[in-house]
Amino acid sequence: MSFRVVIPARFASTRLPGKPLADIAGRPMIAHVWDRACASRATEVIIASDDERVLAAAAAFGADTERTSPDHPSGTDRIAEVAERRGWPDDCVVVNVQGDEPLLPEAVVDQVAANLMANPDAGMSTLAEPIRDRSRVFDPNVVKVVTRADGFALYFSRAPIPWDRATFIDAGSAAEVIGPWRRHLGIYAYRVGLLRRFVTWSPAALEEIEMLEQLRVLHAGIGIHVADACAPVPGGVDTPDDLERVRRLLAAS
Repeated sequence: MSFRVVIPARFASTRLPGKPLADIAGRPMIAHVWDRACASRATEVIIASDDERVLAAAAAFGADTERTSPDHPSGTDRIAEVAERRGWPDDCVVVNVQGDEPLLPEAVVDQVAANLMANPDAGMSTLAEPIRDRSRVFDPNVVKVVTRADGFALYFSRAPIPWDRATFIDAGSAAEVIGPWRRHLGIYAYRVGLLRRFVTWSPAALEEIEMLEQLRVLHAGIGIHVADACAPVPGGVDTPDDLERVRRLLAAS
C-alpha cells in the first residue's frame, strides 16, 4: 500500500486563531499531528500552509513543507496545489490529515487510504463513528453523515441528521441515543486525478452554506466511501475548551 499524507494548516482559524502553533506538552500542536502522520505507513508527509510562522515552526522540527496560496477556500484545494507542484500522477493516493488532530491514531490514516484503494468506484474515502450522546447530535461543531446501504455517503451536515421526529423533542437533553447517528471524522483520502478535477469546480452552494468541502464532491456526483474508524478518534481542536481537553489527555498519557 503506497500513499502520501498532506497536512493543511491555517494560522487564521476563526474560532482559535493561531491554533497550529498552540502549545501542547511543550510543542506546537502541528508537531503532534506530524508525529501521528509519520507513524502511519505513508511514504511521504508534508505540511502545507500559507503562513510563514507555521512553516518556520514545521521546519524547526524537521517537517517537509510546502508554501501554498492564501486564497484556497478549503484544505482540499490546498492539497491539490501541493499535488500539482510535486507532480504526483493521477492514480497517486493522498490522505488529508487535518492540522488540528493531534490525537489521531495512525491506524485510521492507514485505514482511510486502504479503503479508497479497495473501492475503485469511490472518488474519495473518509471515516465516521457512532454518536451516543444526544447533545453531540445537536452540536453544529460535530458533523454528521448518513450513508447508503453500500457505505457511500448520502449527505454530510452540521444539522442533526437523520431527524428523529418521534423523539427529538428536547434538543438540550444529553441522554444517550441509540440509532444511526454517526460523527464524520475529518480525514479524507483522494486520488490526485480527483483533486485536479476538484479545483476546476466552483464551490457548491451547499458547501458554502454548511462550510463542508466534501459537499462539493457530492454535488458533482462523485461517490464518497464512508466506513467506521478502526480505532477511537478523539475530537480535534476547534475551540479553547478543545485545546484544554487535549492538553489534559496528553498530560495523562
